[in-house]
Amino acid sequence: MIARVLPDLPAVERIFDYLVPDAVRDQVRVGTVVRIDLHGRRVRAWVVETADDLTAGVAADRLKALARVSSQGPPPEVVELARWAAWRWAGRWVHLLRAASPPGNVTTAVPPEPPDPAGRAVDASTVSVVRVPPTADRLPLVAGAVAAGPTIVVVPAVDLAARLARRLRKDGHRVALLAGDVRVDDYALAATGQASVVGTRTAIWAPIPDTDLTSIVVLDEHDEAMQAEQAPTWHARDVAVERARRAGAACTLVSPVPTLEALELGPLTVARGERSGWPMIEVADRRDEDPVRAGLFSPRLVQLLHQPGRVICVLNRLGRSRLLACTACGQVADCERCGGAVNQPDGERLRCGRCGTERPIVCAACGGGRFKNLRQGVARARVELEALAREPVVEVTAKAGDPRDGRIAIGTEAVLHRLPAASASAVVFLDFDQELLAPRFRAGEQALGLLARAGRAVGDRRSGGRVLVQTRHPEHAAIRAALLGDPGRLVDVERPRRQLLGFPPYGAIALVSGAGAPEWASAAGVSLSTQRPAGIEVLEGDSGTWLVRAPGAPALAEFLAGIARPAARLRIEVDPPRV
Repeated sequence: MIARVLPDLPAVERIFDYLVPDAVRDQVRVGTVVRIDLHGRRVRAWVVETADDLTAGVAADRLKALARVSSQGPPPEVVELARWAAWRWAGRWVHLLRAASPPGNVTTAVPPEPPDPAGRAVDASTVSVVRVPPTADRLPLVAGAVAAGPTIVVVPAVDLAARLARRLRKDGHRVALLAGDVRVDDYALAATGQASVVGTRTAIWAPIPDTDLTSIVVLDEHDEAMQAEQAPTWHARDVAVERARRAGAACTLVSPVPTLEALELGPLTVARGERSGWPMIEVADRRDEDPVRAGLFSPRLVQLLHQPGRVICVLNRLGRSRLLACTACGQVADCERCGGAVNQPDGERLRCGRCGTERPIVCAACGGGRFKNLRQGVARARVELEALAREPVVEVTAKAGDPRDGRIAIGTEAVLHRLPAASASAVVFLDFDQELLAPRFRAGEQALGLLARAGRAVGDRRSGGRVLVQTRHPEHAAIRAALLGDPGRLVDVERPRRQLLGFPPYGAIALVSGAGAPEWASAAGVSLSTQRPAGIEVLEGDSGTWLVRAPGAPALAEFLAGIARPAARLRIEVDPPRV
């Protein structure tokens, strides 16, 4: 018996043949994790194909034997799904197999390979999109799916996965938790095909055999946590849809603000009483205020600070100041090296946000040493907020801080992810225009997603909590959609714009960067001039990046697969969330 294996070495994207010793023949199948001797090293590898006879022209005495069978791995259909995802997101197969493998060795009996590893192809109508209000309890929807058979439930956060698993187990369901520090026992339980799985985005690779899989549910498919940050930048929503198609399972995408990508995949169902499940939204219209003198704190915010209850302020800017002007000459502080705006990460220096150059707190135009804040960061805003509230204010960022440590907290949007449901009296977006006007084609969707997240923190309209939005664009479609509890209003604006510009889901894009990007772009240019693939564009951007545009995801994947990768470091982000 021959095992064709893929070593766990991203730089060695090759498959090698090894003999399977008779003693472990019944332990080896596609997906099994093994150890092999490769060029003097013993490395981990996955079996990606098996054969009962030797490859043509290869003598038995020229093949090494597998060094050891280490563990049960992903089932064959998941191995093939990972191969597809590596093609779809222009990445390494190894990285996807890592996500699909157990955290340790699973030595339970290896189930036989299904007769059709590709799964049962079904019509795309098995995908459905459900729009629920931010404060709705999703347990009944999930419990209904789990009751019908083994189900994969994907959520954006570890704590949410843990709570959902506990509630399902309390109701008598067998559930494996694949989130955070995954236990080997949970992985082994999922591999039996006799339990459902709840977990974060990597749970979509759960080892439930496709022959047992009944349905897949993705909660909050709009959340950016559903997309891998490192290349390949795969998205749990799209992997879920493809896996459900191959397995013949139902796929349900659930969100208070479904993305246009989701809405193109299946019919939309809107929950009853949707509007009442949105929070009370207040808008502080700041159009008539002087942008320099007004500062970040509106009169309505001051009122909320002096009322009982927890107040959470959101400002997606780190540091003390993100934009400065000299008080003597009025010159905006910029970098003498690259011309980018400088910020003040602490009280001792100025730093360029573009190239990283640092200098003392001195105006490059007149030599003055005093600056005024035109755009404060979280650190500076916390100091002023403490003076205004006359009590301590907790600072929260993605790396540190807990909003529950004080009555008032300020931080980036990470503060919203650390709040239990309905635990705040008010959430205040200090500068919501930063979200609405961000130079990203998904800015409107992402802004509405933040309002939905804030809604969970304060509760629905009956709870007495509220979300205060400080803005100079009160008529923006995202704000109107939240005010009326109708996300469809934003969709009506965004869809024709995306269609006109050819942005996803009505086109596909990839961002190419890294030291090897210029060499890659040169090869891509040669390919475009000789093969002329229809609708493909390669556009040079800032700071040594290139943007690739294509009429669709398959065309983009085929084009990227056809360009040889340079030896230098290269990063390809397919479907980048912040472009």
